[in-house]
Amino acid sequence: MSRRLPSQPPVLPGFSHIRVLGSGGFADVFLYEQNMPRRQVALKVMLSEVVNDHVRQMFQAEANLMAQLSSHPSILTVYQASVSADGRPYLVMELCSSSLSQRYRNENIPVAEVLRVAVKIGSAIETAHRAGVLHRDIKPSNILLTAYGHPVLSDFGIAATLSESDAQQSVGLSIPWSAPEVLMDETAGTISSEVWSFAATVYSLIAGRSPFEVPGQSNGSTDLISRINRAKPQPMGRPDVPPSLERIIARGMSRKPEARQASVLEMVLELQSVETELGLGQTPLEVAMDDWAIATVADLDDRTQVRNVSGSLVSASSRRRARRARLANGEYDAVGTLVRESGGNGLAGTTGQKAPGLRLLTWAIVVSSVLVVALGATATAVLIRANSSEIPVVSDISAQQSLTTIQYSWANPGLAAGDSYQIDVDGGGRSVQSQAAFVVDAEAGDFVCLTVRVVREGRLGDPSNPKCVEFTG
Repeated sequence: MSRRLPSQPPVLPGFSHIRVLGSGGFADVFLYEQNMPRRQVALKVMLSEVVNDHVRQMFQAEANLMAQLSSHPSILTVYQASVSADGRPYLVMELCSSSLSQRYRNENIPVAEVLRVAVKIGSAIETAHRAGVLHRDIKPSNILLTAYGHPVLSDFGIAATLSESDAQQSVGLSIPWSAPEVLMDETAGTISSEVWSFAATVYSLIAGRSPFEVPGQSNGSTDLISRINRAKPQPMGRPDVPPSLERIIARGMSRKPEARQASVLEMVLELQSVETELGLGQTPLEVAMDDWAIATVADLDDRTQVRNVSGSLVSASSRRRARRARLANGEYDAVGTLVRESGGNGLAGTTGQKAPGLRLLTWAIVVSSVLVVALGATATAVLIRANSSEIPVVSDISAQQSLTTIQYSWANPGLAAGDSYQIDVDGGGRSVQSQAAFVVDAEAGDFVCLTVRVVREGRLGDPSNPKCVEFTG
């Protein structure tokens, strides 16, 4: 196959060209030295022959997405974006190495190293999803290494916001790591298809080949697509891979999207459990929360788990740890009530015991806060819902306690085919499901808040009012 020659590097004020780093279908990447501050950078430049309004919009979208997300430690940093004097858009990016994507083909990367990389990259993907962004091209060659050996996710060139993703959009794709429903044009990308691509990427780093390559046989596009649709990947062929890891990856590449992990975060937590099984220290989880604060979970011996009606678990003790940490730092509970000042005496007192009178006072403040927030937000909520394409909103969540659980349930607000619920448990994680019921494990003294949103075609509706329960057992 013939390869084109790289384009001419642009002349850019404040930058000195050094050499070409790589070429792709739409852009070339060059090594430049930036004069101030002095450092070497990677410059991604669009090809002049492909630049049109559509490509220019795609490039601008990539720049905006990368800038929005690149504060994450495992997403490639973008320093600058502009247009050169000859009209070619370019990105100035952190200089990284592609050695990992070359290395997995030539040697067996230790399982411990693959797990470390997977947790970090999975954290980056989950953060993008929480920001409403699908990457849509997750594969080994888009995992780069910084000068300090830290893996980072690159190339959001065909990414799309969750609200824009639909089956009518035309996107590029990498067949060996694409989910069956994407290859069949059933969707341009969903969280579930990203779970597939993430699982296929982890498989590749372990096995040294993509999941549906058959050594010694034809592995053309048609062959791969046919095998991917059958969803029966080749065995990894490594005796040092524990069966639990093979099961996790196989589940992520299930033919039916609903059989896969509900989110990349769920799969990352399972990978951390394999680290524990192997006697390794768990790689910290780095996921940007809704307020863009980085939550680093370094101690997951008792991992946050969620149990819905289909069987997953949520650990009550992990919720208590998270809540205790918030209280100790003077933070607010799920309904916005300051329950304890940092370093001082909170509503619960200095002994940590809950006096009945103080408990009533706490509940009174909670109820009044909810009423104030609800009344103050009524006008805003009406405006938001008027522009939400009529995604229904869950209301009237009820809760019942048993000996060890809280059972939440709600009426169907009017789901359409393909809709689902996103359930968020304060301090206990997130789940996506179709049933209008959810079960949380709890212990006496737990204060559990649950919020539900409807997910329609990758878009989130408005959240329900939080349903908070103090578990008495």
